[in-house]
Parts: sequence; structure tokens; C-alpha cells
Amino acid sequence: MATRCLCFATIMLTASILVLEISAQLECGGNLIGIKTQCSSFIQKEGKTIPPSESCCAALKGANISCYCKYVTPVVENMVSIEKALYVAKTCQAQNIPTDKCGSYIIPHPPSSKA
Repeated sequence: MATRCLCFATIMLTASILVLEISAQLECGGNLIGIKTQCSSFIQKEGKTIPPSESCCAALKGANISCYCKYVTPVVENMVSIEKALYVAKTCQAQNIPTDKCGSYIIPHPPSSKA
């Protein structure tokens, strides 16, 4: 009985994730599969921040980053570096990059320069 419940829960979780991904791509633009495959190595939590590839930037073309930020859950935040993801979006000149928040990640503001 416990195995059936676990299998059902796994199927429902997988289905929910797929529905969220489809909804995000339809609403937010860009090529979500391309973003996941071409950009994942640039947004990993480990390692240095490095400029994204041309194929990553091509996948982001037309993506509304603020819109995608609405779909960033704590699970996503545990898997990727939101700071690196925003760096990649800026480097690729993506559209509508948020300046305040992405998921629960608060975007730090650069120090103001008083001259």
C-alpha cells in the first residue's frame, strides 16, 4: 500500500512540474527546453561565474525573465544559483530582467555613487 502511495505521489509531482514548465514557457517566452539544456552549466551553484555560450543566449531570446521569476520555487533555488541565472540573463541581453526579486532571492542593489 505504501508503495502505491509513493508511486502515485511521484507521478503527481512529475505531472505538476511538467504543467508548470509548459505554463511558464507559454506565458514567459523563450525556449525552456533549450534554456535547461544550454544554460544549466552556467547557473550551477558550484563553480565560478562564467559568461554563457551563444547557444544559451539563443535559447533565452524572447524570454521574459521577470515572468520566469514567478515560477522560481524553493526547490529551484536549491538547484541553481539565481545570482548566476540573472548574470546569464543580463549577459545575453534578455528582456525584462527584474531589479528587486526573483523567487525569494532579493537582488542586491549596487552601491550608489555620490559624486
